[in-house]
Amino acid sequence: MQNGIRVNVEFISKGIRIHMTKSILMIDDDNDLMSLLEEYFQSDGFNCIGVNSGDEGLEFFKNGAYDIILLDVMLSGRDGFEILKEIRDVSSVPVIMLTAKGDPIDRVLGLEFGADDYICKPFNMRELSARIRAVLRRTHGILETTSQDMITVVDLEMDLKSHSVKIGCQVIPLTNVEFRLLEVLLSCAGTRISSEKLSMEVLGRSHTPFDRSLSVHISKLRHKLGVYPCGSERIKTLRGEGFVYVFPR
Repeated sequence: MQNGIRVNVEFISKGIRIHMTKSILMIDDDNDLMSLLEEYFQSDGFNCIGVNSGDEGLEFFKNGAYDIILLDVMLSGRDGFEILKEIRDVSSVPVIMLTAKGDPIDRVLGLEFGADDYICKPFNMRELSARIRAVLRRTHGILETTSQDMITVVDLEMDLKSHSVKIGCQVIPLTNVEFRLLEVLLSCAGTRISSEKLSMEVLGRSHTPFDRSLSVHISKLRHKLGVYPCGSERIKTLRGEGFVYVFPR
């Protein structure tokens, strides 16, 4: 297990099929509830990691990779809304807000800040599990790897073997650099990837402040891919931090 991800590799006759256990980051200051949920979700097929403060949760979020976050509103120190805003600045990872407050205004506020769902305490474990699965289905499981040669993220399909990319039925012609750039972005879909990492993996050199090559390639790739049908962008630039392939909202 690495950075909160458990990966099982099954060798089959025509290649390798990779199954990724869905990983949950839970941020809640109720230690008893977290212990209960960790045990329940692990028996339900999830890998669950719990932390009891917003700042610690942000550190785990920044240094790991999670399929979904359960975020309590009433945290000591900064509340869940503040934490959610920081997460949304860099990632579109699904977030379900947990709260003991049933005020409709809090629900609306959470959704306006970018929460994907909102559930009030006390809740039924099976209902929470069902909500999590529904959100994961709605966001296409963050990243679907249908085989070792195919990556599918929302409506985009990348075939690594034939070196082709399609959005719906439309083939998107890409240069070798653009294809590799997209491959790296999709492999980290929903989370930030630094300019330095992109430059090293795609261009084979360190990124410098005056090197505009990466930005030019990103711009051309963004233009070729276009936006989602809903009008939201696919590749977001995080000034001074890097880029992220985002999901439609």
